[in-house]
Amino acid sequence: MKHTSTFKIVLTALFAALICVATMLIQIPIPATGGYANLGDGVILVCAYLISPLYAVIAAGLGSMLADLLAGYASFALGTLIIKAGIALIATLIFNRFGRNAKTTSRLVSMIVGAVLAEAFMVLGYFVYEAVFMGFGIGAAGSIPGNIGQGVVGVIIGCVLAPILQRSREVTELMDRTRK
Repeated sequence: MKHTSTFKIVLTALFAALICVATMLIQIPIPATGGYANLGDGVILVCAYLISPLYAVIAAGLGSMLADLLAGYASFALGTLIIKAGIALIATLIFNRFGRNAKTTSRLVSMIVGAVLAEAFMVLGYFVYEAVFMGFGIGAAGSIPGNIGQGVVGVIIGCVLAPILQRSREVTELMDRTRK
């Protein structure tokens, strides 16, 4: 039992680190709000489709928030924690409900639907956070095109990479271990 708990913690930390690195690796500034678009959402979606919901949500929120803190975007950190955890939650719940035990085509469709809905949440979440909590008002709409672009890239990365990784015996065993 203790070994399983340690394994889950380590796996969550690994995904949080991967999300942080992917977020910081390529940053495309969004001048309207001072934020940036990045590749982290793709790794969040892969995480959501590979490990259990609780650990995916924790990894997504912490890894993304850590990237904001390390990259000098502390004003976005709280919003990022909540929004990125929300991405993982939405994607993993839809996938677990409709795709986890489905055939390949239905599985991919559930991934795509989950990813698109999760990324729509991200776009709306950052708009609300920037408009209300950061005080940009309607000026926060300037971040919408960059966030949509980030979301599209995230959907592509997540929905291409996750099915490839799920075909691996090792990844399948990893997925099973996080669900026990």
